[in-house]
Amino acid sequence: MDFQLTPEEEAFRAEVRAFLDENLPDPVPDPEEDPEFLKTWNKKVREKRWVGFNWPTEYGGGGGDLMRQFILKEEMSARRAPALGTDFMGLTWVGPAIITHGSPEQKEKHLERLLDGETYWCTGYSEPDVGSDLASLQCRAVLEGDEYVINGSKIWTTAAHVASDIFMLVRTDPDVAKWRGITCLLVPMDTPGIEIQPIPNLSGKVSFNQVFFNDVRTPVTNRLGAEGEGWRVVMGALANERSGISESTEMEQHLDDIRELARTATRNGRPALEDDGVRRRLSDMEIRVEAMRLTGLRHLTDQLRGKPSGSETAINKLQRGILEFDMSELTLELIGSAAAHQSHETHEALNWHGTVIGGGSPNIQRNIIGERIFGLPKD
Repeated sequence: MDFQLTPEEEAFRAEVRAFLDENLPDPVPDPEEDPEFLKTWNKKVREKRWVGFNWPTEYGGGGGDLMRQFILKEEMSARRAPALGTDFMGLTWVGPAIITHGSPEQKEKHLERLLDGETYWCTGYSEPDVGSDLASLQCRAVLEGDEYVINGSKIWTTAAHVASDIFMLVRTDPDVAKWRGITCLLVPMDTPGIEIQPIPNLSGKVSFNQVFFNDVRTPVTNRLGAEGEGWRVVMGALANERSGISESTEMEQHLDDIRELARTATRNGRPALEDDGVRRRLSDMEIRVEAMRLTGLRHLTDQLRGKPSGSETAINKLQRGILEFDMSELTLELIGSAAAHQSHETHEALNWHGTVIGGGSPNIQRNIIGERIFGLPKD
């Protein structure tokens, strides 16, 4: 790995830092409590074309290269800036999938609006009784004339209750190999026949939902890619999601928050940070976060050399899942009986399930590592 940046890359880093100095208050306002700040922030980063930074300029993106994208995200994360754009799922995999597989009409309809924050996408993959075997999905779409008629349901659908559109997989041919009979559709969430049932998490907040499709009709022009090619479309999208470049950044920030909590919490009449057991656990977490950072840089180096993201990205996804659990457990221990009065920290600690399970549970990542990296048999 070469950690040296070119003069042009260093200049870009300086540009990002100058922008943050000028436009990001310290401390950073809570977007939920100060929506006007978030609105102004989104307008400014959009004007810089930093939303969709690596998208082609003809679709409204910044046309930036991979290294500058990494620098941009690294600097933004270091300052805990709000996200670049309002739609994580749309920007991370829906938009890139439309760029790769979409028709000219789909690109014109969706891409600029996505970058401008006019739409908000959710993702319809998981289903009840299917578990982690995505290729076994059963939500059916039958072609009738120039429309697909969809029946079935999706579960653990993040943000479905606030989404404008869903990027979803349906089974269009039940008589071929399970991964070949799958098609990808882009469906507006206000289509008649869609019913949303929120699923509150442990802290009482809603992120996940179950979505029911009852004779939902959507035009064939909403199909992304060819019929039966949905598996290929979505695997490309998931590879983009699991690039592994920035998996460690949020964990570094989470660890900083726990250290600060340990300074103010008490254990045996002393600050918890002076407790040997707490210090050992924090040191162990720091080592694991640093290992994740270096692993992410290896993936970045491979991508800069033209090697696509492969199964190795499952390593950081697995480590993040384990760390999320360990960090949440320590946070709740440090809060202790004051948990009811530490609403923010408690909610964060109780929200680990979504991050750990989303995108593939730790056991799924272990299977990927065992089968695809070490060549172990599936049985």
